[in-house]
Amino acid sequence: MRDYKDMQVVVMGAARQGLALSRYLAKHGAAVTLTDSRSADELASQAASLEGSGIRLAFGGHPASILEGADLLCLSGGVDPASAFVREAQSRGIALSNDSQLFLEACPCQTIGITGSAGKTTTTALVGKMAEAFFAMKGNRRRAWVGGNIGNSLIEDVDEMHPDDLAILELSSFQLELMSISPNIAAVLNITPNHLDRHGSMSAYTAAKARIILHQKQGDVAVLNREDPGSWALTEQLRTDLISFGFQKPGTRENGTYIEKDQIWLQIYRDQLKMFPVDWVLLRGKHNLANVLAACAIAAGASLALPAIQSAVEAFSGVPHRLEFVRSLNGVDYYNDSIATAPERVLAAIEAFDQPLVLLLGGRDKDLPWSKLAEVVRRRASRVLLFGEAAELIAEAIGPRQRGQSLASVVKCKTLQEAVKTAAAQAVPGDVVLLSPGGTSFDAFKDFAERGEMYRQWVNAL
Repeated sequence: MRDYKDMQVVVMGAARQGLALSRYLAKHGAAVTLTDSRSADELASQAASLEGSGIRLAFGGHPASILEGADLLCLSGGVDPASAFVREAQSRGIALSNDSQLFLEACPCQTIGITGSAGKTTTTALVGKMAEAFFAMKGNRRRAWVGGNIGNSLIEDVDEMHPDDLAILELSSFQLELMSISPNIAAVLNITPNHLDRHGSMSAYTAAKARIILHQKQGDVAVLNREDPGSWALTEQLRTDLISFGFQKPGTRENGTYIEKDQIWLQIYRDQLKMFPVDWVLLRGKHNLANVLAACAIAAGASLALPAIQSAVEAFSGVPHRLEFVRSLNGVDYYNDSIATAPERVLAAIEAFDQPLVLLLGGRDKDLPWSKLAEVVRRRASRVLLFGEAAELIAEAIGPRQRGQSLASVVKCKTLQEAVKTAAAQAVPGDVVLLSPGGTSFDAFKDFAERGEMYRQWVNAL
């Protein structure tokens, strides 16, 4: 663990991660400056939460003067390392870090890190439930800490952790691209096009994801997806043991989870362990079944007992805004999949349903390809309602109506709220109205969670 006493640290970004890290560093004796491009009026509540902490605030921009004498610049997840302010810091020889890196440096217990283009929140939450069940069964004071890119950043909790605890982190590519330390158990669920507006290319995006395994040591465990080319390609960079996951059985000399005869199995050292029936899984969709397989592989890597894994799976009904059932009205089911901020995630959501779909697509584009999704939409959706900045782009990808397609209409709406009302007017009994946007929420909402919450409110108000 570093000694932060009298260290000069600049934290860039006054969102959840930046606030938590600023408080932690100030508590440990650092002289902290928190900077954000938003104005002091916009950040009034954040400033109030730091009152009395001694943290210096520089809101409304990033003046180079605050770098004078700085020893460390810490970036929140939403901050682009290629920004002019960061480049200026690097030119002055100031080291870069973030809350996840500093957490892993200080954490006294075993750590699990989970990343992927899709499914990491669901998988992280399920592994957390498995760990909680395991510690409860053992009847001791060990604790599972779950956070990172979801919930708490965990940096403010690290002082309370004990060597026998377990810390489980969801890690995004934004966090990983700065990190030079890896979790003890590191999982890469999948790597498909995402965040290319930030990373610039698939190779840069993949390189960021790969950092989760790059610095593992002997005795650590990597968890990779046998059936995802992006994840499986990382086997070439492994320096440690591997437990894989996938629907098909792994090779005879491989360790991993799989499905056979409607049962989930674990193969370890050529021994097969029957874990539980597939119908215990409450989550919809093949992609969520893959998440469960991943969680079981991770739990095996952490030596969590099978009864704890089983009880967690049986009780786990999912995470908000991820194929979340909202209500039935007039024979129509409404689902909230606001987390789907990339076309690949929409494809996974569509596969979870057999019913006719009224699909709500839109938001802000991330420079990702829409052509594959458009092809599936023409075949599987009965109606599409578009909203947000990407509406025109998606409409162009879907194109004019083609002979033999099931898609009857594409309607552009000014807002998501208008799209909800239009969907209710168009849907017929037996339909599923599915918000699975494919774009980010930042054109109209604070984040995907706010978008999902508003969608829930508007649907419940119908």
